[in-house]
Amino acid sequence: MLPPDRRLPRVRELIDQKAYFVLHAPRQVGKTTALLSLGAALTTEGRYAALLVSMETGAAFPDDVGAAEHAILAEWRRSARHQLPADLQPPPWPDTLPGSRIGAALEAWSASSARPLVVFLDEIDALRDNVLLSVLRQLRAGHRARPAGFPWALGLVGLRDVRDYKVASGGSEHLHTASPFNIKVRSLTMREFTADEVAELYAQHTADTGQCFDDDALRQAFAHTQGQPWLVNALAYVVTTELKPDRAKSITVADIDRARDLLVERQDTHLDSLAERLRDPRVRAVIEPMIQGESLAALAPDDLRFVLDLGLVRERADGGIEVANPIYREIIARQLTVTMRASLPVMTPTWLAADGRIDFDRLLEAFVGFWVQHGEAMLASSPYNEAAPHLVMMAFLHRVVNGGGRIDREYAIGSKRLDLCVAHRGERLGIEVKTWRDGDKAKDPTIDGLTQLDGYLARIGVEEGWLVLFDQRKSTPALPARQAIETVTTASGRRVKVVRL
Repeated sequence: MLPPDRRLPRVRELIDQKAYFVLHAPRQVGKTTALLSLGAALTTEGRYAALLVSMETGAAFPDDVGAAEHAILAEWRRSARHQLPADLQPPPWPDTLPGSRIGAALEAWSASSARPLVVFLDEIDALRDNVLLSVLRQLRAGHRARPAGFPWALGLVGLRDVRDYKVASGGSEHLHTASPFNIKVRSLTMREFTADEVAELYAQHTADTGQCFDDDALRQAFAHTQGQPWLVNALAYVVTTELKPDRAKSITVADIDRARDLLVERQDTHLDSLAERLRDPRVRAVIEPMIQGESLAALAPDDLRFVLDLGLVRERADGGIEVANPIYREIIARQLTVTMRASLPVMTPTWLAADGRIDFDRLLEAFVGFWVQHGEAMLASSPYNEAAPHLVMMAFLHRVVNGGGRIDREYAIGSKRLDLCVAHRGERLGIEVKTWRDGDKAKDPTIDGLTQLDGYLARIGVEEGWLVLFDQRKSTPALPARQAIETVTTASGRRVKVVRL
């Protein structure tokens, strides 16, 4: 555990100011855990009666405000029994009309409490439509009576900011406004762990068990997760309970890499729910151009903020957008190619040498043959049409390395390319993928591609690579007439196969 104040630096300040605020962050980043801990600390200190209560039980009654309120208030009472001492428990809830029960309960509780009441409403955005609007309006109506007649401070806690709460109103699925809760002072989010915090958390395991993490293993854990809390904990759990349960054995980089691969293969609940988001049109509008390295098209600021709030992508230091961490990057690629991988024909591994290693020249021949025969026909099966060539190629390579290697992928908005590193039995190959479409300003992306690939190969320490150019212009000849392969040497002397398809 980390001290909650460290990741919620403004919350105490807002509470002291009697503020109503929003805390939104992706799933599994520690919102609930941190606020439970903070509520316990505030109550123990003696100044406030502070607790976290869930709104999620009301989601089972989307069309019945009264039933939703009864379910929510029953859950609140259970939560209060666990979090507050007997003298701070809520009074009997007032018997009032549907649509006013939440406000009446908070009014009665605040009036009876010996201390200022601080309430964190968790999973608020699990509510929808009239139930959500009713709750927000009751909070707004009661706000003017605080602190004697309504909570001293209150936080809405969920995945999204208020404007992205789902409400079917006026032909829109989202509020696009904070007006039903325009009493909020601020919207906050929770940051990821830093590299030092990951090391601190893992050091707690070492202190408890004596099992050490090598320094390189700590760095690798942060590199794979970029501090995403669920991933940080899941990675450590897998490596210490499944791969190295013997506490006398230290954790190495290889162990962290194996744990990462297991997480990706299993796609546990958190990762599975993340992959499900790829179907959302707002998510697609960001991820599809990112795979191609293109710039974002016209995108509403609220839609971009929604994808950022999901935690699927993050802003780079230079202001661009990229996938939040390498594990998410792999999950996205696998999820978007799952149908194509299942549709691949049976392929004889002609690319394997006698010792079982990949002969990359033979692999290129096999890929070109595959693309001529099947590739373009498979484009229609892609869930993201514009990125279809990139996804089909990744599906092919995944079949090649499945069980015996791995593919590392790099893609980001505006990079104008997709970079792949195929690793198999100690051998590595760098690949850059580009498309050439009608309307592209550059007459031929080959020169830029070679320069970019040269830099990528230098960064990953590989001397050979492929530059694969998919010609998607309407005027281009049909396959196999446009197919061509040539070997060139980059400015720094690296050998590159330029493939035109």
